Amino acid sequence: MRRLPADRDARLYLAGQLLSSLGDSALWLALGIWIKTLTGSDAAAGLSFFMLALGSLASPLGGLLADRLRRRPLLIAVNAATAALVLLLLLVRGQGQVWLIYAVLVGYGVSAAVLTPAQTALLQTLLPAELLGAANSALQTAQWGMRLITPLLGAGLLTAFGPAPVVIGDAVTFVVAVLTLAALRVTEQSPRPSGKRLLDEAGDGLRHIRHSPELRHLTVATVLAVCAFGLSEPTVFAVVSQGLHRPNAFLGVLTTAQGAGAIAAGCTATAALRRLGEQRLAAAGLAGTSGGFLLQIAPATPAALTGAALIGAGLPWLMVGLTTLFQRRTPPTLMGRTDAALTLALSVPQTLAIALGAALIAVVSYQLLLLAIAMLTAAAAVYLHIRGAGASRGAGLFRQRADGDRVPSEHV
Repeated sequence: MRRLPADRDARLYLAGQLLSSLGDSALWLALGIWIKTLTGSDAAAGLSFFMLALGSLASPLGGLLADRLRRRPLLIAVNAATAALVLLLLLVRGQGQVWLIYAVLVGYGVSAAVLTPAQTALLQTLLPAELLGAANSALQTAQWGMRLITPLLGAGLLTAFGPAPVVIGDAVTFVVAVLTLAALRVTEQSPRPSGKRLLDEAGDGLRHIRHSPELRHLTVATVLAVCAFGLSEPTVFAVVSQGLHRPNAFLGVLTTAQGAGAIAAGCTATAALRRLGEQRLAAAGLAGTSGGFLLQIAPATPAALTGAALIGAGLPWLMVGLTTLFQRRTPPTLMGRTDAALTLALSVPQTLAIALGAALIAVVSYQLLLLAIAMLTAAAAVYLHIRGAGASRGAGLFRQRADGDRVPSEHV
């Protein structure tokens, strides 16, 4: 872990990405509140998240761009364009221009669909394989830490000063990301044309996952997990009101407990990754979330808070294991499309699960729903532990040399 802060490029890259994430999460919540203020409609405010998700469906295109173009220039261009896009929100003056907020949110989703696979692929090229786990752990820890303050930051600035500071602040974070990317000392060769048809090339990432047993098993387990998390979205309100008999504001306390658990897990993820390997780390995270959901069934505040902390702790271990294994088992020339395929494979079932959970909570007790969610995450953990028993740290890892060739990491 000490080698990561000593790496100049790692410091620059991580600082730029984390600051950009801070601006993103502050803006997303603020836009929902702003739409509710302008329209007075909960449905209109909720539609903001749909618009963001709609834009993210462009992830296959984003993955293709990340593999067809050099990643650093692509990231610089998209970050700069997104900064300009966000500033369009300053033109909104009333309810009649809510459509412009929705349009920006769709564009924001498209931007994320390009940035995410390009960032994952650039990190794979930027760092040696043995530092990828530490970098992913640092990202998870910092991102969860920021989630403890960004809801208050975005909502607070919006309430006190209006939308302009939030909008301008988010645009500035994209500019900072551009500057940090420009300062990186990384050599990227121009990708070689594959000669394939566009649709065939876009599908290479999904084929890579399907033909790699380790990646396939981890993807199946994570799909089960995101379905569980999607189903759990509406249960948290019932836990607070029906189980604990607390006001809605207590949801913030549960969120803080979840964030604290995530930070603690993120700080231990690198050491746990070395000991367990990627698949068993993810399985351990899933087992922890299963226990957390079970604890939230109990109508007691200590149990609910402990459960929230366990759920929060499980997520970084799952994501660090998932991201690191994909980076270590995917050729650099295919990383963008593979990451985009994974994103699409997870986002679609999660979105459907959220809708199903919202329907089920109206007809099924939240305790029964939480029990089903706990069983689903436990099943994912058991599946991954059994099928990933031979998972590994070592052979077949890929690194990008300066000459653009693909070589096993142990030979770099």
